[in-house]
Amino acid sequence: MSGLSGMSRRELARGAVGAVALTAWGPALAGRAYAAGDGTSGDGTAGGTADGAGQRRVVARQAGPFEVLALLDAHGPFPGRTRDHFTGAAERDWERAERLDPAAFGPDGTWELDFRCYAVRRPGGRVTLVDTGIGPVGSPASGWAPVPGRLPRVLTEAGIGVADVDSVVLTHLHSDHYGWVVGPDGTPMFPGARHVVQHAEVASLDPGDTSLSYVVEPLRAAGLLQEVDGRTRLVGDGRGRGRAVTLVPTPGHTAGHQSVLVEGGSRRVVVTGDVLVHAVQWANPAVAYRFEHDPAAARDTRERLLAEARRHRSLLATAHLNRPFIPAG
Repeated sequence: MSGLSGMSRRELARGAVGAVALTAWGPALAGRAYAAGDGTSGDGTAGGTADGAGQRRVVARQAGPFEVLALLDAHGPFPGRTRDHFTGAAERDWERAERLDPAAFGPDGTWELDFRCYAVRRPGGRVTLVDTGIGPVGSPASGWAPVPGRLPRVLTEAGIGVADVDSVVLTHLHSDHYGWVVGPDGTPMFPGARHVVQHAEVASLDPGDTSLSYVVEPLRAAGLLQEVDGRTRLVGDGRGRGRAVTLVPTPGHTAGHQSVLVEGGSRRVVVTGDVLVHAVQWANPAVAYRFEHDPAAARDTRERLLAEARRHRSLLATAHLNRPFIPAG
C-alpha cells in the first residue's frame, strides 16, 4: 500500500499525545474491532484465534521446521472507490476477483482489506517478524488507516514475546507496513532484533520522507538497521538445502520492495508484501495499482512471482487480501 497521508514530525507528535499513556504491549492498544473476513484460514481449512466478530487474528501454517503465522493487525476500508485505484482490469477480472475474495468488496464500491503481518517461528522459538502493521494512534498511517493496530495483543495471543523476535523484515517502507517499528515515544519496539530492509529501498527515499524520521533514523541510532543488497538468506534450520528463510527482491511497488520465501522442504510459503494488494491482481497480474512506484516493474515482478509460486505449488501469504494464505495453483 501507499502512505496516503504524509505526516510531518509535528503532526505525528500531535497525534501521539493521546497514545503516550498507553501500555505498548497491552490490550489497551487493541482498539476498535473491525468486523470482516470470510471466517476461513484462506486455504480451505479452519484454524487460528478468532475475535468476537469471528475474524481470525492468528492463523498458522507449517512449512517443514518453520511455523508461519498470519497476524491480523487491523481491518477497514481503503479511501476512495476500489476501481479508481486499479487500471487495466476488464469486467471479467473484477468478476473473478469477487469470487476469489468476496470480503474485499464493500458497499458502494468500497475496498475492504486486511492489514496483516507475518511471523516465522523456528525450532527453539526464535521469530522473524515480517512487517509491523499500521501502528498506534499517531503513527504515520493514522491519516488513512484504522489505527490503532492490534499487533502487540496478537503477538501475545500467538505466544510471541518481544524478546523472541530476533529479526524484523520490512518488505518496504510504506506507513502501513512499519507502524509498530517504534512505540509512541520513538523507542524501538523490538530492541533485540535486526531490522532488515533492502538498501535500494532506503536509497530511494526523499529527504523529507516520514520513513526516514520514523524508521530509518531511530533504527540506525539504536544500531538495529541492516541494509541488504539483493537476494539474501536470512536463516536456515541447519539441516541442509531446501529449508531456509530467504529475502527475495520484488521491486515495482516500491524501488526496493522485497518478499520473503520460507522453504520447508515439501512446502513453500511466499510472504508477498505488496506484490499484489487486491484479488483483481491475482485474477490478472497485468492490472496496475495506482500507488505503484514503477507499474511496469511491478507487473513483471508479479507475473514472475506468481509463475514461480505455481510451479512450486507454494502458499501465498498476503498482506491485504482477506484470506491470509492462498494456494498459488
